[in-house]
Amino acid sequence: MKIFVCPCKEKEKSMAALPSVTAALIENGLTPVFDESVSELYRDERAEYMSGDIIGGCDMLLTVGGDGMMLKWGRKAALAGKPLIGINTGRLGFMTSLDIDCLDKLSAIADGSCTFSTRMMLSAELSGKTSTALNDIVLFKDVNSKLPEFTVRINGTTVTKVRADGLIFSTPTGSTAYALSAGGPIIEPTVECILLTPLCAHTLLNRPMIFGAGDEVTVSYAAYEGSRVNMSIDGSRGTEFAAENMLVIRKSPYALRIAELGEKSFYTTVSEKLMTPLK
Repeated sequence: MKIFVCPCKEKEKSMAALPSVTAALIENGLTPVFDESVSELYRDERAEYMSGDIIGGCDMLLTVGGDGMMLKWGRKAALAGKPLIGINTGRLGFMTSLDIDCLDKLSAIADGSCTFSTRMMLSAELSGKTSTALNDIVLFKDVNSKLPEFTVRINGTTVTKVRADGLIFSTPTGSTAYALSAGGPIIEPTVECILLTPLCAHTLLNRPMIFGAGDEVTVSYAAYEGSRVNMSIDGSRGTEFAAENMLVIRKSPYALRIAELGEKSFYTTVSEKLMTPLK
């Protein structure tokens, strides 16, 4: 079985973990595969180095880093129909499957005892282009822009109009990311729904809302004195969302399978990583 190992080349901790990760995979009869560009920084003769369609030639992807690496490679893994494993060398590592000191649990991949959780994703259609989000779709006004008034419709019916700095539409996986910081609820990641969390809404009554996974969400806004709005997918650089356009959000036809190799439950992870101070 070939495992495409995806380190963060810019992070020292990620690169420093590669010898241990490589050894653990080989010890369990798994073949580590790296992008050829990684060979400039790390080389192991027991591993394979490839270029081109590496994902298509491997059985699974394994990220070495933090949640950012899970987001970066998670969309690619989902589109290719390949499962993802995450080894945490970052600070929080909420989405990752294992901490770096638990590599012995990779044996579950080799013996077939590994289980997978399926994570719903969202599609965002804007100006004829469709993007896929694992965590969230964020609409936000420019720094010096006036507050726009957003209108959100569900299956054609208006459910809210609100003046706000922005809106966060997140998956259950993304409920513990930006949406949580904005006051949204924690949702168990295998639940299927769409969470809306306003950003700094100019009202006393606005609250987060949860929609069904089968709902079609449409978003437009009325510009006030030239309000400017951008859209970001999973923390990517914003793209312009013009006032004359309409954003359509649906459940994506793609889903990500994440390996569950740790012994901790989702709620244990929430308690340890979100309800206690970070080191």
